Amino acid sequence: MARDSGCPLGLCDGSGFVVDEERRVAAACRCRPLQVERRRARSLSAVIPRKYRGVSFERPPVTQLSEPIVREVRVWVRRLDEHLDAGDGLWFEGDVGTGKTTLAMLISRAALDAGRSVAIYSLPRLLAEIRATFEDDHEGSYVDFLDRLVAVDLLHVDDVGAEKTSPWVLEQLYAIVNGRYEEQKSILITTNLGSEELAEQIGMRTVSRLKEMCDVYPLHGPDVRPTLRSA
Repeated sequence: MARDSGCPLGLCDGSGFVVDEERRVAAACRCRPLQVERRRARSLSAVIPRKYRGVSFERPPVTQLSEPIVREVRVWVRRLDEHLDAGDGLWFEGDVGTGKTTLAMLISRAALDAGRSVAIYSLPRLLAEIRATFEDDHEGSYVDFLDRLVAVDLLHVDDVGAEKTSPWVLEQLYAIVNGRYEEQKSILITTNLGSEELAEQIGMRTVSRLKEMCDVYPLHGPDVRPTLRSA
């Protein structure tokens, strides 16, 4: 029996090993692969930005967003574990200030609260992190970082299409998306671009995989940010 809540299966003390004290032997707990994955994911960005820590379905700006989309997101969150286990993704696209990032942060926070591993990046920051691995003298740091991005339960990438296109950018985006596509891992993206514009910006191969992985939720309408500021 587990001695604390460190084991998600309630079998060990959180160490990843089950100890038979009578026989004085230890065996790997069934949670060990999950524990290893979580430790590797800790070095990724999994912090909800301060601006979004108080977001809720019950208050603005969510209450001011498209009601049908918000309803779909609420249902998705209720079945979060099922969706993440299946590798289901989400794609929020639309105009500036229509709540794409807010809804995405709601989902990422729900995943973190459920004990799932999450990585949260704006696309410019993610690419900056990848560039930094090339400056690291440690051999294999880029491959290790890419492996961790592929392994987390949910990868949340904001502002896809915001980075200036180059062959290097296209290569990195394809590597990340294709890795998660092959491993059937969930991805959550927001973009101001429609699918055709996004394909011009990040490549058809990448967008084709994202379309297969994600349900697309269009958010259009006026910018709600001025309303929130005046309130």
